[in-house]
Amino acid sequence: MTEHKRFDLVALGEAMLEFNQVQSEPPLYLQGYGGDTSNAAIAAARAGARVAYLTRLGQDHWAERLLGLWREEGVDSQAVLRDAQAPTGVYFVSHDAQGHHFSYARAGSAASRMQPQDLEGLQGAWQHCIADSHWLHVSGISMAISASACETVLAAMYQARASGTQVCLDSNLRLRLWTLEQARAAFTQALPLCDLFLPSLEDMQPLTGLSQADAIIDWSHAHGAQRVVLKLGDQGARCSEAGQRTSIAGLRVQALDATGAGDCFAGNLLAQLAAGQDLIEATRYANAAAAVSVQGYGAVAPLPRTQQVLALLNAA
Repeated sequence: MTEHKRFDLVALGEAMLEFNQVQSEPPLYLQGYGGDTSNAAIAAARAGARVAYLTRLGQDHWAERLLGLWREEGVDSQAVLRDAQAPTGVYFVSHDAQGHHFSYARAGSAASRMQPQDLEGLQGAWQHCIADSHWLHVSGISMAISASACETVLAAMYQARASGTQVCLDSNLRLRLWTLEQARAAFTQALPLCDLFLPSLEDMQPLTGLSQADAIIDWSHAHGAQRVVLKLGDQGARCSEAGQRTSIAGLRVQALDATGAGDCFAGNLLAQLAAGQDLIEATRYANAAAAVSVQGYGAVAPLPRTQQVLALLNAA
């Protein structure tokens, strides 16, 4: 990318406090941080990208913890809005033989009260951040937390396209937040605004009724996505652009907790693209970064630094 902009990546969505179970009996939880687009923003910052985050937070202790986290991670949060009428969201993660499970306390959260007018608040700070970034990153969760948040995400995507900012959308389908019909309607509006779509096989099976990787990629292109990277979990990823498709194999690691692995993938992928890598090499790097992240507990704490990712790639 030749045009100089202040940020490589601006992410928009909901950030939350996380309590991740590290012991079953008696229950013991480790306090951390989460929220898919915030995780991706921090992952990108740890990979060396210049990053900003856009959201609403409550006027509470949890909000101060999140603002402190972004300061420590080098994520610009100057445009974050505060809402005295609503709390910052919290969630809990538990683990069993079937995997990890989420319990949310986010109904009526500050982030769910985002609205399109927020793009113009603080003297248009959100608009300026989006225009001054190479990428805008949003997700299915960003759209699902409320009708007004969905409108805000779509308005931000339109703003990005008008500003020459590329748009990345992570599917992150959460059917406890909205109905399948609502999700399909929102994705139908969002995908034509998308320069890069990051679906997962798990999300796309209910959304499309398809189960084969190439059929899902075909569906994504047909609905407007220009480039697609289909996340396949421990099986790796498959990327598609300009009629060319490439599979990136999964890496064998001892996985402890997959919380936030897809967000780690997204942030590292965008950091590499912003640094000038092509889609295949960026996907290979992101795949390794996600493999590093699943070896620790929580969404943020295990997000890797560049040297950790390169060590895994070199050992593969």
